[in-house]
Amino acid sequence: MTFTAQGLAPVTNPLNSVLVEKKLINVDQKFIQLVSLAEGLPRTEVLESGKNYWRGVCRSAIFRFPDDLEILKLDARSYVDRSKGIIQIRSAARLGQSDLGVNLRRVEYLFNQLEKI
Repeated sequence: MTFTAQGLAPVTNPLNSVLVEKKLINVDQKFIQLVSLAEGLPRTEVLESGKNYWRGVCRSAIFRFPDDLEILKLDARSYVDRSKGIIQIRSAARLGQSDLGVNLRRVEYLFNQLEKI
């Protein structure tokens, strides 16, 4: 997947993908923590890892269907307080018209775990 200064690619099928954006304090630290949480997900392979962008593929337990998972920290130059920023997470099934809510649950899990740290 690719991204622009505005963020990750939009969701084209809301039945099998989700894009969630959150404004956060300590955005650099939160990005690192989210990446660590994502890398700890079962059956997840890291495809790309950088200062502001992370991408991996998560596979389902039984059939090993691939879902793309992306985390992007948006540039915080527009904020007076540079510790504040936006993180986007996009999770999308590569196959099928419906994911039965798997991608939304994955993103919610990541953000919920982040709040516990």
